[in-house]
Amino acid sequence: MRADPLVFITGASSGIGQALAARFHGAGYRLALVARRGDAVTHWAAQAGIDPARFAVYVADVRDVAAIVAVGRACIEAQGVPDVVIANAGISVGVDTAVLADLEVMRATFETNNLGMAATFHPFVAPMCERRSGTLVGVASVAGIRGLPGHGAYCSSKAAVISYCESLRGEMRPFGVKVVTIVPGYVDTPLTQGNRYSMPFLIGAGDFADRAWRAIEAGTSWRVIPWQMGVVARLLRVLPDAWFDRLVAGRPRKRRKDAAQ
Repeated sequence: MRADPLVFITGASSGIGQALAARFHGAGYRLALVARRGDAVTHWAAQAGIDPARFAVYVADVRDVAAIVAVGRACIEAQGVPDVVIANAGISVGVDTAVLADLEVMRATFETNNLGMAATFHPFVAPMCERRSGTLVGVASVAGIRGLPGHGAYCSSKAAVISYCESLRGEMRPFGVKVVTIVPGYVDTPLTQGNRYSMPFLIGAGDFADRAWRAIEAGTSWRVIPWQMGVVARLLRVLPDAWFDRLVAGRPRKRRKDAAQ
């Protein structure tokens, strides 16, 4: 008898990752949960009443390529090749190119949001292609559609996620492996609660996870959540630069690593 399906999720200790874990568990999936703070994930799973036989926790920082590749292989060894892999781990910090220290923030952002995503997928690509099934999910952001002042690292990293997943989708298609790009708008998580600007169409993490689960199950190549932000995204794509520049002029910037800025 075939085991219940398995989902592998990075950034599972809070926010979107934790909400996705809860949603997939509710749908009957076994869980492979990755975070830098494994104890936090284990505590959450216990509080949620998840049977220890239904989940495993792996500790890794996705910036450490060797570490995230190793836990991917450990997952395959212990639980099998996942049916769904969700590269969710990400960071969002404001940057100012005039500040030398912020160049390191940009490096960390790209290492986490981009290299970390590719490293997360790496151990599973060949096994999924050999099996000729599976779904790789990249979590992008509406912020990847246009560059926002003070958001240079985050916006550019999420634009790269969108392009990378599109490239990967074409590579995986001949092997029956799906690639889904999930593009969140504003979701109420610890990552967004420190924002100093309005967040239109803000939704809860549970609501987001439910919508994302449906898109992933359907194998949708691209889904903006919530749909209202999809409309905004389409408008932003076609808005002339002069209009866009006036629209964002004076908009509060994302908080830099130095919280006083």
